[in-house]
Amino acid sequence: MVRSLVFNTAFYLVTALFLIVGSPLLLAPRSWAMAGLALHARASLALLRVIVGTRLEVRGRHHLPGGAVLVAAKHQSAWDTFALVPLLDDPALIMKAELMRIPLYGWFSRKFAMIAVRRDRGVSALRAMIRDARERAADGREILIFPEGTRRPPGAAPDYKSGVLLLYEGLELACVPVALNSGLYWPRRRFMRYPGTIIVEFLEPIPPGLARPEFRDRLEQAIETACNRLLAEAAAGDNPPPLPESARERLEAGAWRDRTD
Repeated sequence: MVRSLVFNTAFYLVTALFLIVGSPLLLAPRSWAMAGLALHARASLALLRVIVGTRLEVRGRHHLPGGAVLVAAKHQSAWDTFALVPLLDDPALIMKAELMRIPLYGWFSRKFAMIAVRRDRGVSALRAMIRDARERAADGREILIFPEGTRRPPGAAPDYKSGVLLLYEGLELACVPVALNSGLYWPRRRFMRYPGTIIVEFLEPIPPGLARPEFRDRLEQAIETACNRLLAEAAAGDNPPPLPESARERLEAGAWRDRTD
């Protein structure tokens, strides 16, 4: 509890400091602002490691081809929104348009040329998302999307939305699935932070040109199978984090086992 309190205080103070002191970067080249964003992520990860004892392990970096690619990541925690940034070269994150209206945070998101989605505008919003994603990809940037659209507890039933299917089809790029277990150590909507190792695993790329149903099946199976494995690995560790009910049910059902067994 004490370590969580100290870390959360430090994290939000450091974030505010970066936003305020770094505000001149709003007038600088975008690459400078992106470097500041990556520095904030590294500083936050260092605070988490030193104060809480939560480390980061990255697997499968060799699956990232370099240059423009669609990256589809599991979303379990607020941790994902900043910690994945320094693992990629120049990511453009798909995000809710409402976040763009937050002072400083939203201004910087525009500076980073992130991709805003107005979900209340239906089909027109999806068309705009694809158009903007194509522009970012043409600049050689990775397009980062959370296919479920919002944070899901570890072990929860998958709920993949259509946006990732439209992006895959519209961009005509390979897709790199990403599995992780961040929600075990930085739970959503919770104050507590737990020691251990957050694992991010880049999985084998899915080639472009597949039909939507096949792509969806391959994406979901790749991410969910790997996340189940990471969940079981964490639960079997020497100092496992508290497991949410959804995670315990998944483990008890044996759903973490590879579907090919």
